[in-house]
Amino acid sequence: MLAINHLEYWLLFVLSWAVVVLMVWAFADCASRKAPAFPAAGKLTKPAWMVITGISALVGILLALNGVGAALNILFYVGTTACAVYLADVRPAVREISGPSRW
Repeated sequence: MLAINHLEYWLLFVLSWAVVVLMVWAFADCASRKAPAFPAAGKLTKPAWMVITGISALVGILLALNGVGAALNILFYVGTTACAVYLADVRPAVREISGPSRW
């Protein structure tokens, strides 16, 4: 039973930090896009997405630093969903309008 608890701990630990990396990537990608491309793609403005992805990443980092409970926290799920929406819906639309990022 102890081995299963250790496995669960490390699985949630790695999963939490992998999602935090995804959140930080969403924020960094949003920062690298041109502001006029967001409304042109029919999405929220760049500052709105910067706030959404930034707060999500910050909350994700704080929860992951707090421990493994991050993967079980509702705020973590909300932030993960917000960043996933940015990466799956907003990013391709903005990228199509503005081309590759400045990085």
